Amino acid sequence: MKIGLQIDSYDWPGSPQNIGKKLTEIAKTADEVGFSSIWVMDHFFQLEEGDQLANQSMLEGYSTISYLAGVTSKVKIGLLVTGNIYRHPGILVKTVTTLDVLSGGRAYFGIGAGWYEREAKGLGVPFPSLRERFERLEETLQIAKRMWSGDTSPFKGKHYQLDEPISVPQSLTKPHPPILIGGGGEKKTLRLVAKYGDACNFYLNRFLGRITQPDFKQLEEAMARKFGLLKGYCHEIGRSYGEIERTGLCSIRIGPNALNSAQVVALCRKFASVGIQHVIFNMPNTHEIEPLKIIGEEIIPQWRATNCD
Repeated sequence: MKIGLQIDSYDWPGSPQNIGKKLTEIAKTADEVGFSSIWVMDHFFQLEEGDQLANQSMLEGYSTISYLAGVTSKVKIGLLVTGNIYRHPGILVKTVTTLDVLSGGRAYFGIGAGWYEREAKGLGVPFPSLRERFERLEETLQIAKRMWSGDTSPFKGKHYQLDEPISVPQSLTKPHPPILIGGGGEKKTLRLVAKYGDACNFYLNRFLGRITQPDFKQLEEAMARKFGLLKGYCHEIGRSYGEIERTGLCSIRIGPNALNSAQVVALCRKFASVGIQHVIFNMPNTHEIEPLKIIGEEIIPQWRATNCD
């Protein structure tokens, strides 16, 4: 199993003056201790949760991962996930291609339909219906496949029209940066994963309950259903289910009065048993750096020692 890191907040002691310095420290540490990937959110307002409001710090996603690519050398990078409605698809594909080229072939293309209405309307971005957002997402996926294949013929979709979808240079990753489609929607999202995706992503806490006392039965049932549906959709179009990387996002805390390394290893083992191949952790105390070192020095080696890597 691969272990990745998501950075989902930037309100650290000393911010905003030290955000760049702290991001550098986080990314370099994750790169050095063996994380497989680093991800940031594609949001412009911080997510609302309880009393946590949108006026807390949030960085633009592609600027941030471009910065992180420049201070790392091995770890893969991506947005978990790009909100499709925020950028024109031709420009978006060019942005991801540039990131892949400049990072030496380390980019993921994480994408979803977009859902955060408040930030879209707050910044003047059109926020169409759910149906239209999924129509636009599929057209973006078609455009990405076309541009990365070198097909420069005009694209004439319902929502997007590109006269010359040229992308030069092409990505270093062949045939293109892995397309990770976020979300677990069973009627639309998983069908898009089967048709266009190289990876899928689920928010695992939704199926776990309290992380200190997880409900593994609920997790097992949910993953069995969703992966079963994905297998079926792959079979319908004649695609191998094994081609799709199955990833999951999980929020944890490591340290006193929280999870220890043995508990996190056990959590990873359970994720692997239900079909997850790449778990991505976010942690409220990532900026303290010690949680990253614990994962790198205690959890990643223990997990590999189980022969389940």
